[in-house]
Amino acid sequence: MAETAPTDRAVLERHHALVVGDNAWQRRARLRQALWRERQGLAVGLHRGAPLGSRLTEADGRPPRMANYLTPTIREVVRRALADRQRGALFAEPRLWVDLLSSQPLCFNLFGELAADLELATEVCRTWWPRRIEAVESIAFEWSPGRGDLRYTGTKSAFDVFVTYRGPRGRGFVAIEVKYHEDLRGGAARNDERYRTLSLSHRLTSEAALPELETPPLQQLWFDHLLALQMLSVDADHWQEGLFVVVHPAENRHCADAVARYRELLSRHDTFDVLTLEDAVDGLMRITSAPWVAALRERYLGEVAPRSN
Repeated sequence: MAETAPTDRAVLERHHALVVGDNAWQRRARLRQALWRERQGLAVGLHRGAPLGSRLTEADGRPPRMANYLTPTIREVVRRALADRQRGALFAEPRLWVDLLSSQPLCFNLFGELAADLELATEVCRTWWPRRIEAVESIAFEWSPGRGDLRYTGTKSAFDVFVTYRGPRGRGFVAIEVKYHEDLRGGAARNDERYRTLSLSHRLTSEAALPELETPPLQQLWFDHLLALQMLSVDADHWQEGLFVVVHPAENRHCADAVARYRELLSRHDTFDVLTLEDAVDGLMRITSAPWVAALRERYLGEVAPRSN
């Protein structure tokens, strides 16, 4: 799929969604969020003193309003996740409250209702990962087995969403990285010979692939995948299987291309999967007709053309 053509500048300016540096997908995503905010009757927020269409005001974004979240149930899941957060968990404020483009609110809007209803979560996850899941046991957010723990990778990496389940092979997990507007081209983290050693010991990639994995846009995927593999190794008595999954919109070509390239470099694919946001929402709609699913689809995958009066 070719990346969608750039959105008209005048439209972006009218909805306070023109940001220098945005690529074509990011322009569309920012405008989509600005239009969604307007349809909800929410005021435009400020960023560095100027209106930004993809941002809420503090009054609308922060508790108790929490307008970044689609349902009362999801808002309660967010409150509980913050109250029960692991030490070192990065729930980025104020983005958590006011940034409509942030992938962290998307995590809660996509998985929050499932976290509150494990029977529903089981049905949905069976649709996403058939033959793997018999019963979902829990869903956590910004979760790590041990930040900085050298038994794992020694990094501060955490999974955006962490699903535990019972399946035919025993207890397993799905460790999920969620992307929305990001292009995975952020600054590189410090590399360590340990990551190379782990990658080769798990037979994850060839040695020739390591230099490409050590830099963006692949580095974060590699680190998180290694963390999942180390969990299976270190905690083998606890986990019988595990899967590292990247969720992203198919429209986000920078992310899609990076994930596709990452897959090409893998020597084994049994612990890696990709779920597009479009397929995730389609799976939800096959299981439930709850209004929040339609609201999720409208907000993150809906139209980007302003409606005529």
